[in-house]
Order: sequence, then C-alpha cells, then structure tokens
Amino acid sequence: MRVIVSAAGTGGHINPGIAIANKIKKEEPDSEILFIGTSRGLETDLVPRAGYKLKTLEAYGLKKQITFTNIKNVIKTVVSTRLAKKYIREFNPDIVIGTGGYICGPVFAAATANKIPSILHESNAYPGRAVKMFAKKVTKVLVGFEAAKERLPMAKEVVVTGTPTKVSKITLNNKRKQELIYELGLNSNLPNVLVFGGSQGAKAINDAIIGLITENKIKNYQLIWATGQKQFDVISEELNKKGIDINNITNCKVLPYIYNMEEMYALSDLVIARSGAMTITELAITCKPAIFIPLPSVGANRQEDNARVAEKLGGAEVILNSELNSNNLSEMLNKLTSNRDLLKKMGQNINQLEIKNVEDKIYKEICDVVKR
Repeated sequence: MRVIVSAAGTGGHINPGIAIANKIKKEEPDSEILFIGTSRGLETDLVPRAGYKLKTLEAYGLKKQITFTNIKNVIKTVVSTRLAKKYIREFNPDIVIGTGGYICGPVFAAATANKIPSILHESNAYPGRAVKMFAKKVTKVLVGFEAAKERLPMAKEVVVTGTPTKVSKITLNNKRKQELIYELGLNSNLPNVLVFGGSQGAKAINDAIIGLITENKIKNYQLIWATGQKQFDVISEELNKKGIDINNITNCKVLPYIYNMEEMYALSDLVIARSGAMTITELAITCKPAIFIPLPSVGANRQEDNARVAEKLGGAEVILNSELNSNNLSEMLNKLTSNRDLLKKMGQNINQLEIKNVEDKIYKEICDVVKR
C-alpha cells in the first residue's frame, strides 16, 4: 500500500497519524508511507524520529480577521496546493489520510483534484474547519467521539473508530507502587493527583498549582506535577523567590516532563489536565477521573466540547481557563479526593468513552477505501 499522511502542528494531530502509519506497516511491511507537513510544527521532529519521510509545504490556519498577514498566509496556503499536487503525482498514493490541522487544506484539495481516495480522522468531539470543509469530498471520515458524527451532516460516510494512542491500562503491584512513591518522595497514605498540561506545559494550570503551594493548601492529597520542559526553570525561580525549593515541597513532586506516563496514570487517583482528544482517550482507557481545564480558543472551543462529553457522563469536572484560580481548584480537589468511592465511580464513567481495538478499526476502514 502506498500512503500519504497529512499531519502538522501539534502532537494531537501528528501522533495519531504516526500511530496509523505504524499500524499499516505492521500489517503490510512493504507499504510505502510519506508524511506531508510544514517546516514549523512538531512534525519536523516526531515524523523523522518515527522513521518516516516528511515533505513540507507552507500552510496556515484560516482566521476571521482581515489583516495583511492573514491575506498573505491564505495566498501561501493556496499556492501550496500546487506543491501538494506535485508531491501526490510523484508519490502516486493509493490513499491520502489526514489527521486534522491546517495542512489538510492544500493536501486534500490536491487529493480531490487528482481523484485520490481519501480519509480524514478527527479526534475531537467538535470537528475542525479543515475536516468540515472536506468532509463532503473525502471518501470517508473517521471520528474519535460519537458526538462528532452529528456535526458532520454533509459527510458521505462517518465511522466512529476512536483515536489511536500508545497508552494502555496497567496495574502496579504493591512492590512497584511503593518504589514509585519512594522515588517521588511522597506519602503512600494520601491520594495521588497527577497534573500536566502537555509537553509544553499549561501556564494557567501551573499558576493555579503555584497558588496551592504558596498558600499551603496541599494537605489532604499530594501532587505529581509535570510543569512542561520550558516552564520548569521559570517556576523553580519563581518559587525560589518565595523561599520555596522546588525539589523539597511537602506533598508535591515537581517534574519537567513525565516519561513513564502509564505508571503515573496507574499510580494516580485523579488527574488535572487540558482536555485534548488524546488526553481524554488516555484517561478513558486508564479509567482515571479528571478535572479538566480546557484550552481556550478564539474559534470553536474544541477542548471544552471534549471536556463536556466526559462531564456529561459523570467522569470529569470542568473549570474554564478564565475562571481557574487556586481557590476553586483547591475546593474541588478537597471535595473529590475526600471521597474515594466518588473517584472510583467517575473512573468507571469516563471509561465509557473507551473504544476497543481502535487501530484495527481504522486499518479496516483504510483497506475498505483502497479496495473501492
């Protein structure tokens, strides 16, 4: 099978694309796979690291404001369609697969013009502009949430497959659990709250956690807090000015980044995080209740839509980014961590969002389109 994968920008777009590519290579080792992205996003690191070739072109998201820069970016994106057509002609794919983001605009315009079979995968409950724009033109749309189907009425065919992820649910034996607690310098008798905001961190979440620390509010639970690589030193300096050593905070272990995420999920009783589709997928798989602080957007509030899906099921609480502070976060943390039965029930509720055999389902749909 010859496949072009269009993925750019954030890990939420790129990682599903890589997971789909890996599944194709697993099932058909002789497959040739080419990624098309930009020279600005995480794809320049993640795609080559995964062992795939990457071709780049200039593409930008559409914005409502009419400015010289926006007009120039629209022109660049339209012109990039020509380059995308060149890539497609040279590679001659059996199928083009897109996992969202602005790169899908020129790539799918080129695929449509060349009558190449195509699939779009949308991880979020609220489909992005590119997915909405091309939903009626592509052969098939795959979605991560059932809620996304109703927002794509013009699509030829929509299939709920879930979103692929590397995370699986594991159970820690008592020995390993105690080892982790010891390594983190924490207390085995307190509930564990995992806090993260993505690889780059989330300033609003970090600021609220700083408030919990400086106001001495972390008493009935303990935090495992990943600040993000770029924010760790800044936060360390900020705490140091207040006389607090970042490596010696009672009931709180601060890390720049977490590499053993499956173990951290298994160790945790509650999670505080943004509500990207990938994060919700991971929490559904690992049965972890959450306090979601959705990333705000000037356009469609995709992360809030994702969070509300989990909230409606009783698997999460939601605090909007604009409303987040150390006081309301502390109040919610104390309420949830004081009720183990509630946390267990919330974990069962969010697990309703888990879709089994995601990669098998996606591969089946790809084969169906190619065979047509």
